[in-house]
Amino acid sequence: MKIILKRPLITEKTSKLQESRNQYVFLVDVNANKIEIKRQIEKKFGVSVKSVNTMNYEGRKARVGRFFGKKSDFKKAVVTLLKDHKLDIYDQV
Repeated sequence: MKIILKRPLITEKTSKLQESRNQYVFLVDVNANKIEIKRQIEKKFGVSVKSVNTMNYEGRKARVGRFFGKKSDFKKAVVTLLKDHKLDIYDQV
């Protein structure tokens, strides 16, 4: 079984999404699709997922001395839970 969920993304903006819209943000595997992400969240945390939105990001260029490199590409998933479900990601980190 491959690892789909890498880690939760905890920022000020994602904390506001948790409080107002019951949405949680995770960094996920670049090759993962919405169905796999939904199944993994429901299995790992025992909650019901309403929807999953994903965003692909291209790694930015980084300079190391006189050479240029590239950071890794990554994918974010915004997971919306049903109204009566909550997720305590601080215990899972």
